[in-house]
Amino acid sequence: MSDVIVGVDIGTSKVSTVVGKTNNTGEVEILGKGIESCSGIKKGIIVDIEATSNSIQSSVKKAEAQAELKVGSAYVNISGLHVDIINHKTYTNIASDSREISRHDVEKLLYAAGTISIPADSEIIDVVPRQFIVDGYDGINDPVGMKGTKLEGDFDVVVGKIISIQNIVRSMEKAGIKVDGLIAEGFAAGECILLPDEKDMGVILIDIGGGTTEISVYKDEKLVMNRCLPVGGDHITNDLSIALKMTYAESEKIKRQFQLALTTLIKNDQEISVNDLSESFKKNIKVSDAIEVIEARVYEIFSLCKDLVYTNCPGSYGAGVVLSGNGISTLDGAMQIAYDIFDIPVRVAAPKVKNIPTLDYCTAAGMVKYIARQDREASTISIKSIPKANKKVRERTFLKKVISALKDFFY
Repeated sequence: MSDVIVGVDIGTSKVSTVVGKTNNTGEVEILGKGIESCSGIKKGIIVDIEATSNSIQSSVKKAEAQAELKVGSAYVNISGLHVDIINHKTYTNIASDSREISRHDVEKLLYAAGTISIPADSEIIDVVPRQFIVDGYDGINDPVGMKGTKLEGDFDVVVGKIISIQNIVRSMEKAGIKVDGLIAEGFAAGECILLPDEKDMGVILIDIGGGTTEISVYKDEKLVMNRCLPVGGDHITNDLSIALKMTYAESEKIKRQFQLALTTLIKNDQEISVNDLSESFKKNIKVSDAIEVIEARVYEIFSLCKDLVYTNCPGSYGAGVVLSGNGISTLDGAMQIAYDIFDIPVRVAAPKVKNIPTLDYCTAAGMVKYIARQDREASTISIKSIPKANKKVRERTFLKKVISALKDFFY
């Protein structure tokens, strides 16, 4: 049995793939990675399956070449724009004479959590155990074999929009990749970026991409909120184009050239020559004219994020705010604006997984880490050259057996 896990991150502007496996110490080892630009997604929604599948296929092939294996299946992310995560608690009484909790008792709870009422346009794509509680004692990860009279389960039920799920699956299958499972982005987002202590203290992860902004909130090491705003770095470019009446390409060029989000950071407010929107003549604008537009949009995005967080998850966040994604976090001044709005510490994310050099791969790598930590089924691969790091086959643990039993139920 292979322990190789493949994660595919379908984003607004790119598709990234990471192939990994757990080594002998239980750490995730990255075997290969690939990235490809994508034009088939607008504001986090697949609008062109052909273009999206082509990007997936190209990204996977690049990862295959590095890992020296053929990918047959993979886990894929689904944005908070298309899912709801419903916290659901249920319980069962232990009926056996010995009062020993069996795997069957746990499976009963998982099935019960997966039968909650949901909207007609949605379907359940995952049930994630937060904890089990035995006779009032909480924080239990694996209750099998314990003695008790009452077993409670605290679960996150992930509910996705059927149309969005179908388009993701169709895009993957058209690229020749079967779907092992859909992973809500909030569960994977922090795996490659956040420290366990940050999740425990309370942290707000804001991942700003080209067309969307994903907000994942963690407290007591649990994901307590995952929301997505249909606005991102591309909207800054569009704002520049409209406000200064210049082409979209020229606006993107200026945004990347100056990499500023605050007018107070301008060192030389020079005039620059740009193409007019009609492209029929050149005109001069001041650097401050452009940065003012960027600053206004960044303030708006962070303000929307704060409203979402403190409306749905009020409280303190000792680990502050972590900024990720290439939409805004790379702009000088973004941290200061976030601090002004949230009034708590702010840092820019950096990958915490070996051989993951940039934030572009963090969600895909996070999926690999998340699936490995959950001990779910590995992806299907054809190995051309077996890595030497881990030839030992892992035993099928409790959670893996349960998830395997439920796979047909959800997929």
